[in-house]
Amino acid sequence: MEKYLQDLFINQQYNKNNFFLIAGPCVVESEEMVMQIADKVSAICKRLEIAYVFKASYRKGNRTSATSFTGLGDENGLSLIKKVGEKYKLPTTSDIHAHDEAEEAAKYIDILQIPAFLCRQTDLLLAAAATGKIVNVKKGQFLNGPSMKFAAEKIRNTGNNKIILTERGNTFGYQDLVVDYRNIPWMKEHNVPVVMDCTHSLQQPNQTTGITGGNPKLIETIAKAAIATGADGLFIETHPNPAVAKSDGANMLKLDLLEPLLEKLLRVRQAVL
Repeated sequence: MEKYLQDLFINQQYNKNNFFLIAGPCVVESEEMVMQIADKVSAICKRLEIAYVFKASYRKGNRTSATSFTGLGDENGLSLIKKVGEKYKLPTTSDIHAHDEAEEAAKYIDILQIPAFLCRQTDLLLAAAATGKIVNVKKGQFLNGPSMKFAAEKIRNTGNNKIILTERGNTFGYQDLVVDYRNIPWMKEHNVPVVMDCTHSLQQPNQTTGITGGNPKLIETIAKAAIATGADGLFIETHPNPAVAKSDGANMLKLDLLEPLLEKLLRVRQAVL
């Protein structure tokens, strides 16, 4: 594991042979909800010796409909994410959407996440890199793994070598995504940790209802294949009741299903080591 990830997980006891996990709700809905999720996931990961990063968006900048929930306000959302990290001694992450968000978000979180649609946005990548934080760039739905070298180079050219790349599927027609698992070893060739986004890769976007669909029954399939093809980490959005989640409920994993899934995935990991 890269030194910057070892430093990130300094407060956690984990098995170095395990994958790491980035997990949490899609968006900060309330303090009670983020604390509930962090409490349960951190306990699971401690038992299974999996290094864990808490994830929640403080603001959703990319929603299909103008009436969709976007957050509780930037400062409130960021403060709650930081509070989770401090209470449970966890590193945290959230996505940013514009270059002028990077410096402020970096005061609260440990990993700056670049949304897939914005992975080629040079000023955003440079601003995130300039904070000195780890930058997790999600591969665009319109790109392949080899082409992500340019995003990595932009960050490295600032002197920041703390990079993660995340696979999250490719556009397939107008309303579906498909995962090409060649992208995992291809992106590992850029000498960075590679994460599989197991939930967003199952989105069914651009629905005429204005609400993105999904296929959460395939989360286990996506995750198993990712581990088998060499993913270093997994990204899983989870919620106690996805049916009432305020964002991406259609493709999130029900919180009660996370522990048995991780147990299966650890067995896959041991089989392919």
